[in-house]
Amino acid sequence: MATNVYVDAFNLYYGCLKGTSYRWLDLGALCRRLLPKDRINRIRYFTATVSARPDNPDAPQRQQVYLRALETIPGLSIHYGHYLSHVTRMPLARPRPGGARTVEVVKTEEKGSDVNLATFLLVDAFTRDCNVAVVISNDSDLKLPIEVVQRELGLRVGVVNPHPPAPAQPRAPADLLQAAAHLDARRLPVRTRAHRRQRRDPQARRLVGQG
Repeated sequence: MATNVYVDAFNLYYGCLKGTSYRWLDLGALCRRLLPKDRINRIRYFTATVSARPDNPDAPQRQQVYLRALETIPGLSIHYGHYLSHVTRMPLARPRPGGARTVEVVKTEEKGSDVNLATFLLVDAFTRDCNVAVVISNDSDLKLPIEVVQRELGLRVGVVNPHPPAPAQPRAPADLLQAAAHLDARRLPVRTRAHRRQRRDPQARRLVGQG
């Protein structure tokens, strides 16, 4: 069956990629491993371009290299939101007695990706672009569009939670559990060989000028 996969990049990164050495995630291989009986019709990747920061000045360049490599995957399209950064004051988790109770931090928020994902999910369902949709995210804001797509447009939607299971939240937020027709709650196998393929792929390496 024709399946579209909708990837919340920010959620995926913080759920199972940050802090690992597996940053070059081959999304085509990932989808084939998660859905071996389905025909992957298209992959929609929702992200935002990052800005250089004093502690990470090369982040934009590294991100562009990865995005250019992703564009070599057949059927994959990239959809952009944007990041907003501002200085704000946040409470300390463990303030010292008599000391400051807050600290200034740079807060970065991604804007637009959840709306973009919901929009394309609805459009693809309306145009009958696929038989099944799979959303890789645990963002409970997606509950309503998932419900509408299933109830009004008759499209089955599955959710894959990219975050590791926790005792208090073993699978995904309750909102998504209620909304999704079926839930694949397995952790994403980011440490498998299939997701390191792009690091060795000559085509991708030539594209990004590394080989």
